[in-house]
Parts: sequence; C-alpha cells; structure tokens
Amino acid sequence: MKFVHFSHLSPPIRAFNHNNHTSSSSFSSSSITLLRRCKFSYVSLTSTFRPSRSITLCVPNSTKATSSSSSQFESAAAEGIKEAFFKVENDASQIVHGSRMEKSNGNKATQIFWSIVSFLRTFLFLVISVRPIPHHIAFIMDGNRRYAKKRKLKEGDGHRVGFLALMSMLKYCYELGVRYVTIYAFSIDNFKRDPEEVQSLMDLMREKIEGLIKEESIVNQYGIKVHFIGNLKLLSEPVRLAAERAMEATANNSRGVLSICIAYTSTDEIVHAVQESCEERSDEISVMNASGAGYGLLQLGENGKEERENIVKLTDIEKHMYMAVAPDPDILIRTSGETRLSNFLLWQSAHCYLYSPSVLWPEIGFRHFAWAILSFQRSYFYLDRKKKQS
Repeated sequence: MKFVHFSHLSPPIRAFNHNNHTSSSSFSSSSITLLRRCKFSYVSLTSTFRPSRSITLCVPNSTKATSSSSSQFESAAAEGIKEAFFKVENDASQIVHGSRMEKSNGNKATQIFWSIVSFLRTFLFLVISVRPIPHHIAFIMDGNRRYAKKRKLKEGDGHRVGFLALMSMLKYCYELGVRYVTIYAFSIDNFKRDPEEVQSLMDLMREKIEGLIKEESIVNQYGIKVHFIGNLKLLSEPVRLAAERAMEATANNSRGVLSICIAYTSTDEIVHAVQESCEERSDEISVMNASGAGYGLLQLGENGKEERENIVKLTDIEKHMYMAVAPDPDILIRTSGETRLSNFLLWQSAHCYLYSPSVLWPEIGFRHFAWAILSFQRSYFYLDRKKKQS
C-alpha cells in the first residue's frame, strides 16, 4: 500500500524519511505493514487543523460512514490506527533510545519521534472526524490527591501533575476541533477542606492562571477565550484579580472557549440564575406599573394565575446561568471510575454522554480521550434523538 500524498508532513518527518535510511526502513517495514493489513481505500479530506493544506486519508473499504454501519467503521478505523500508532511509537522509541547517539543526534531523533507521534495523532483525528465531533467536552478532574498518595509525592504535587494532564487534554480537544471545553477546577464544597490545603490550591491556581496569559501559553497558541465560572466573590482577592486579568487578556480570542469552574456548584448556579431572573422581571414589572402599562401585574388575582406562572420563564433562567457562555456539553468525562456528577453541570448535562475511565486524573492519556470520542460517536444518534424528543 502507498499513500497518495501527505502535503502537510513536517520538515523533521521528511528528514527522517529521506536522510536517515536505516531508521526509515525500520519504520516502514514494521509499522506501515499494519496499515496495509487494514485493507484501506482512499478518501480525500480537508484538514481542519491546517485549512490551506490537504491530506489523503484511508478508511476501511468494507464499510461506509453511515449510521447503519457506524460501529463497524469506528472499530475498524480505531483498531487499525491505534495498532499502527503504538507500533510506530514503539519503533520510534527504539530509534531514539536504542541507537545510543551522540547528544546532538539524540535531540534530533527525539524531535523526529515527537513529530511522528504528532502526525499520527492528526491522522487519527482526521479519521475520527468522519463521524460527528462533539462541540463541548466537560471534565471533572478527579484523583489528584490519590495520585500523590499513590506515588508518595508531596502534598500538592498531585495537582501539579494534574495540570500537565489538563494541558494535554486541552491540546487534544482543540486539535480535534472541539470548540468548547469546561473544567471543574474548584468546588464551593472544597472550601471546607483543611485551610492550609485550600491556601496551597489557591496559590497554585493563581500561578497557573497568570501563566495562561503568557504569549507562549496554550491559550494564546490556539486562540482560546477564557471564562471563569462560579461565585468569584468567594475567591481570595489575588486569585480573583488574576482571573479577571486572564479574562480581559483573552477577550478577543475567538477560535475556542475554555470555561474554568472555580468556586462553583450547580445548585449555587441555579439559585443565582433564579434570583437574577426574578429581580430582573420584578424591575421590569415595576417600571411598567409606574408608567401605567403593566395593568397591575403585581396584584394579579385568581384569574391571572396563568400570567403569574409565566412571569419568569425557562429562557430567563437559562440566560442568567453562569454557563450561558457555552452550549450544553456533549461529553462529560470524570476520571477515577466515579460516576457521580458532584454538583457539576446538573442543569446542562441532561442529554450528554458520561464517560468514566478508571485512571486517576494525572494518568489520563490520549487513548482515554480517543476512546471517549469513539464511544460518544456510537451513541450520538440515540442521544440526538432523545434531545429532540425532550
């Protein structure tokens, strides 16, 4: 089998294929054979990540990307590409670590290795993109403290490792084309923890929030607008000011939206939305009554029961939700194997797909992310039908 063309191959990969004949031969003989065994036929797609460049991809010739054969398509594509991905990863790792190169050559080989991994990830994302892609993914980052205890790390180090896992998940989301990402960073209930632990987490959050507005941050790299969601008045002043600076600095970004739920619970969000809706409608009615146009709506009798019930509508409440900045999530991922929502997006998650990998948050990786997307795609038509029926 041969690929028709890959016009967006990065220069390191071209150098790997053309200049390092020994490594290239090792790579093609072992890994490309796996792709050949998948019996792929050609389908040309446009790369959503580099719109001006095209890539020729392969999908199984025995199935079509329709709802009736979605399971066959997804399993064949996922298994074939996943097997090739890990095989290439293994081959490249041997090239990098087994050749005992000099330092300069080792650095070059490492760059080649990660270029290959990045290319294969892009390849897999383009295959996955044949099916519906979620617009909004939400994460409950569970297991940071257990990870630190499991690895015998210092208190707080689990959250630092968890931040690195978060950066990887954000990168995967925006590379795939997911526009909205929401993370559960700190619950109102977490303020009940030991004061020293809370202060340590606040210091870490301020440090990472300030890092978001740096030029080389993932936020600026992908053009992401940042929203901090929750009762921000409960935060310490340094953290609140850092959050406000980050929102102001990213206000003009438009390629993606990152919502960070901090000092948040869903019940607090609902109560806040109801209060805001009632106050807004009360002010409107007072103005109308004062001008004589309200016809005494505040003094409606028994005959005005229907009018009273419609004074505050569902759309009014949803408009005042903290999460009004994003659509309802399509997938909610909670690590550690827990299936509880823990007072997170209760209003918005009525029709979303719930995925609970058993790994702790710092251990989450690309394979868990890819499997969550494929599982969502298998359930997409069912979830979409239920949403339309509601």
